[in-house]
Amino acid sequence: MTKNKELAVRIVCFMCIVTMIAAATNQFCNESGLSVCRSNIGLTRIPKDLSPVIEDLDVSQNDITELQASDLSFLSRLKVLRVSYNRIQQLDLSVFKFNHDLEYLDLSHNQLRRISCYALMSCKHLDLSFNDFDALPICEEFGNLTQLSFLGLSARKLQQLDLLPIAHLHLSYILLELGGYYVKENGRESLQILNTKTLHLVFHPNTLFFVQVNISVNTLGCLQLTNIKLNDKNCDVFIEFLSELTRGPTLLNVTLYHIETTWKCLVSIFQFLWPKPVEYLNIYNLTIIEDIQKENFTYSKTTLKALTIEHVKNRVFIFSQTVLYRVFSEMNIVMLTISDTPFIHMLCPQAPSTFKFLNFTRNVFTDSIFQKCSTLVRLETLILQKNGLKDLYKVGLMTKDMPSLEILDVSWNSLESDGLEGNCLWVESIVMLDLSSNMLTDSVFSCLPPRVKVLDLHKNRIQSIPKGVMQLESLQELNVAFNSLADLPGCSTFSSLSVLTLDHNVVSHPSADFFQSCQKIRSLKAGNNPFQCTCELREFIKNIGQVPRGVVEDWPDSYKCDYPESYKGTPLKDFHPSQLSCNTVLLIVTVGATMLLLAVTMTLLCIYLDLPWYLRMMFQWTQTRRRARNLPLEELQRTLQFHAFISYSGHDSAWVKNELVPNLEKEDVRICLHERNFVPGKSIVENIVNCIEKSYKSIFVLSPNFVQSEWCHYELYFAHHNLFHAGSDNLILILLEPIPQNSIPNKYHKLRALMTQRTYLEWPKEKSKRGLFWANIRAAFNMKLTLGTENKDEKT
Repeated sequence: MTKNKELAVRIVCFMCIVTMIAAATNQFCNESGLSVCRSNIGLTRIPKDLSPVIEDLDVSQNDITELQASDLSFLSRLKVLRVSYNRIQQLDLSVFKFNHDLEYLDLSHNQLRRISCYALMSCKHLDLSFNDFDALPICEEFGNLTQLSFLGLSARKLQQLDLLPIAHLHLSYILLELGGYYVKENGRESLQILNTKTLHLVFHPNTLFFVQVNISVNTLGCLQLTNIKLNDKNCDVFIEFLSELTRGPTLLNVTLYHIETTWKCLVSIFQFLWPKPVEYLNIYNLTIIEDIQKENFTYSKTTLKALTIEHVKNRVFIFSQTVLYRVFSEMNIVMLTISDTPFIHMLCPQAPSTFKFLNFTRNVFTDSIFQKCSTLVRLETLILQKNGLKDLYKVGLMTKDMPSLEILDVSWNSLESDGLEGNCLWVESIVMLDLSSNMLTDSVFSCLPPRVKVLDLHKNRIQSIPKGVMQLESLQELNVAFNSLADLPGCSTFSSLSVLTLDHNVVSHPSADFFQSCQKIRSLKAGNNPFQCTCELREFIKNIGQVPRGVVEDWPDSYKCDYPESYKGTPLKDFHPSQLSCNTVLLIVTVGATMLLLAVTMTLLCIYLDLPWYLRMMFQWTQTRRRARNLPLEELQRTLQFHAFISYSGHDSAWVKNELVPNLEKEDVRICLHERNFVPGKSIVENIVNCIEKSYKSIFVLSPNFVQSEWCHYELYFAHHNLFHAGSDNLILILLEPIPQNSIPNKYHKLRALMTQRTYLEWPKEKSKRGLFWANIRAAFNMKLTLGTENKDEKT
């Protein structure tokens, strides 16, 4: 059977089920702008606070006992009204006369015994089932409901012409609830239903089937029966009931819900329907009681195409498995579905079988199923989903003798692939294989059908797709979602791949060349992965922007950064790293250029500011300070030995010795001069630092000669540092001769700063002004020295 034919068959079966669900009484309560739900809140009347523009109102499962025109007249746009599961006992349908657009009216599961009729001209769905009517509530006005498609009814008694007023209507669905049906013993009634596509009869759930009504229907396509309780004694009553309903040539679909029966009666029902024109037989919620014995079954020529049995309870615990399974395995039909049952096995047909479709979902089959079975020669689709399969090798071996098999579904089992080493045997006809929701690992890629086109491996334990796997040149669709794959697979072994599903894995750095490798890709679903938004991802994002719109599914909503933390949650489309951070060559060139520029700048600064000189002086100063901190306390208390240390250029020594020193010493100011106080054996720098440290003041005789003396600048540098260390004003600047600013070298910026920021004493050329000069000098010495016991006249 081709896939399209199979789909058509499934649709026919599905439509009848959907139709029944649509007629179900307990509706899901959903509320939106034009829909209002007031279900199950204890209402006794229709609420008055409703908007007049609503179109859908649900007041089911309340305690409403009556409906009046005033309750609904203001809802002029109402199209759908659900009042099921309330306590209404009588109703005049004219209460809806103002609701001209009412199309769907559900009054099921109330306590209605009597209604007064009114033609609801727009009504398409009218449900009066599961009420307390004695006779079918049909009146002449119903004959005018030309748009009516669904009609639900209840009755305790039936008369042949009850439905005559609506005989001319072409209904799609009639639901007839006969839970309270009663007829005298040996009594028999008839009911003629002229036109409907689907007839659904609901019987009492806890009563043995005893209904003896001849129901005839013209053009019936689908028959549904609910609540059938049978045993070997009343089985014939049910089969006789079916005989009239299945007489017509148009009946294609029979569905039985909630049926309790013996095995003997069930086989009898199969045998009865076998020669009938029925093509699809569906049984849902089957309970087998009493015992299971071998029953003869004649597989005569049949029009039945598909048998579906779902959710079986077997209350017989001791029986021959062969007796049970043989009835099904030998059926000469095309499609067989037995799901959600306690079946642990299924027999191989004894002769070449007509089966093209087998569905054994939710059973307890093991790896022994269909091993060495060579009679399923026409089988095209095999579904073994949710069973107890464990060995992938045996699954492949099972298919070896199924030459027509194209679709195999073994998902939701416990299949493992470790240790197979590529020696699997598969029938080559398989084109669609579902291995999802198992325990398969990377080795599964060495054990696959060679011509598979659609492969589903989602929800397994796959970490990578090995490079040395078998060539799957026909593979077009691959689903490996919900695994542990770290990258997108290339197409070197999947040359025809067009659909790839890889979401919910651990892909962090997808290959940038994926789209170049997989030229035939038409759909990629790789969202919800922990993408690391680094430079490596930039090219992949760029390539996504170049493929046609819609190829990358769920883009951009499901593609977000997971790392680094600063980008977590950022859509990949908004991740734009800079060119510099992602181009290594450019980064090296930029860093190199920056370092070169910094080196050049530092070199120029060193030349301009004589930085090495300052560093050397800083080192000397630091070393001297460290030695000073290590001196004993008693020595620290007697290190201050001079009032002043005088720094001057040798070219200005005559003025210092003839003018400055004599005038200071006659005032008892003790002077430290380098030529008499430097200690032999120590470095010049250390002598300078020691003299400054032992002096209360430092006097600098400034002149153009001073500016040109490097040693004078050393003395100024150390004295300036001592100023900040001691926290006192220990500098006295004497300007012997004017110094032009442009004559001070750039590296002597401290001298520039001191001359700008500090007050200095200028040596006057006029003798009349020199008295004030000396007075200012003397004022600068306002303390007496506490001389130690050392020789204070020690000279160099």
